[in-house]
Formats: sequence, C-alpha cells, structure tokens
Amino acid sequence: MKRKTKPAIFFSAVALCALTAFLGVRCQRRQTIRIACVGDSITYGAGISNIAKNSYPARLQALLGKHYLVKNYGASGYTMQKAADYPYREHPNFQKSLDFQPDIVLLMLGTNDGKTFNWKDSETFLADYRDMIRQYQSLESSPKIYLLTPATVFPQNTDPELPDNSYSISADNVEKITLLVRDLASELDLPLIDIHEATREHPEFFPEDGVHPNAEGAAFIARQVYEALKD
Repeated sequence: MKRKTKPAIFFSAVALCALTAFLGVRCQRRQTIRIACVGDSITYGAGISNIAKNSYPARLQALLGKHYLVKNYGASGYTMQKAADYPYREHPNFQKSLDFQPDIVLLMLGTNDGKTFNWKDSETFLADYRDMIRQYQSLESSPKIYLLTPATVFPQNTDPELPDNSYSISADNVEKITLLVRDLASELDLPLIDIHEATREHPEFFPEDGVHPNAEGAAFIARQVYEALKD
C-alpha cells in the first residue's frame, strides 16, 4: 500500500505546483494593466530618433511604471475613415491591438483624415469612428476607451521649399475633426484627452513639418495622457 501512495503523493504535489504556477501567472496578468495606443504616425513616433524610448507610448510606459504594459500600435499615414487612402482597419496593427485584449485603449486617429483628398464629411467620419469604438468595446477584456483629439497642425512650420514635408493636411479640417471627437466623447460618455487643445500654444513641439511632434512634443503628449489616466 505504501508503494502505491508515494507516486500518488508525488503526482499530487506536481499538480499542485503546476496549478500554483498557473494561478501565479494569471494573478500577474491581472495586476498588469494593458494599454493599447492606437493611432497614426504621431502615435508611432515618426521623425523621432529612438522610437522605442522617445515616442509618446514609450514615454507613457516610463511614466506609468512596471504595473502597466503599454503597446504602440501606431501606423504612419493611416486614417479613421474606411473610404480614405489608408484605413487603419486594413493595417495589421489594428488586429494586433484587438488580439492584445487591452484594458485601456487610447484612440488617436484623425490627422490623416484631415488631408484635403481624404476628408469626406462629418457623418462619414463619425459613423466610422463609432464602428471602431464598438469593435474595441466588444472585446472580452472590456477595455476603457479614451478618445484623443488630433494634435494641432501648424502650417506656419511647413517649409514650402520642401515638398517632402507637404502632407496636404488641412489645419481647418483637423479643427473640424477635433470638434467631432469632442462631441462624440460627450455623446457616448467616454473620457476625452484633448491633445489638440493641449498643443495649441506649442508650435515649438512641431518644428520639422508642423504635423509631427519632436521628442519633447511626444513627452508632452505622454504627460497629458498620464495625467488623464491617473485622475
């Protein structure tokens, strides 16, 4: 009888250790708050050296610390509108952001929708925005979704002699989009982080082309997001 109980005890101990390890991993995951930064080149960190350290999602990770996992799902040139030139839904980062099962989604799209050849109308933009929100809301993780307005566009910083810096982004269109995002946040009772208003008086953060923030600008955006998340 003793010979039969020893293997049973051994395997029970192994099973208990495995279960403890499994539960430990689950507890660790629950303690780590997952944040998906969804957006365009401003989120990605285009034009910033060492994106892994100096993009706004990377700066946000540094501010929040080890109990948070911040992922950068920015895609340069992509839009909210499905009928625009580069819909974000068609970029692999969109599905990756869904698969991540985030606890928080920071949604900042709209700057490239402001391109003169992309902008359709308010109804189209809002319909596509609502649809994307629903897709994130349907996730098993039930994330809290923050709407971020586009950063201010500073056309005075664009050098007309450098065509590579001309993105056909209309500052007026981005202003319209900002108002729409504000209204949508109010309508759906979702938290708003007004990056447009925060950057309005800071053209020095967009010295290269009036659209993309430098490292200091990315750090400033990260600080606005951090303050909103900690409220």
